[in-house]
Amino acid sequence: MLIRKLSACEEFVAGDGTLLRELLHPDKQPLELRYSLAHAIVPVGQTSIPHSLKTTEVYYILSGTGEMHINEETYPVEPGDAIYIPPDARQYIENKGTEPLVFICIVDPAWRQEDETVYA
Repeated sequence: MLIRKLSACEEFVAGDGTLLRELLHPDKQPLELRYSLAHAIVPVGQTSIPHSLKTTEVYYILSGTGEMHINEETYPVEPGDAIYIPPDARQYIENKGTEPLVFICIVDPAWRQEDETVYA
């Protein structure tokens, strides 16, 4: 059994500028997973940097409100929303609320730096 506590995961600034904590990654734990699971935060008034992944990604919004941008589409997001992001889609998320925008990221297959392009 493996249980990872969020508080025990090191927080770092991801390539897209979000505050990230990796919970599960098959390259970092002895797990038979295809995907990686991370906890992300976009502070009030901030936006993640536009980026794309060669893999699929799903965001699940836990708290806060914002706008999700995928290619040419924009849609408001709130707690309880699951957002599918297809491979190679240019994407970013904006915090439009008064509290941190907190969400879970699932990347399948598992996130690798060489699969991400950040558009600075």
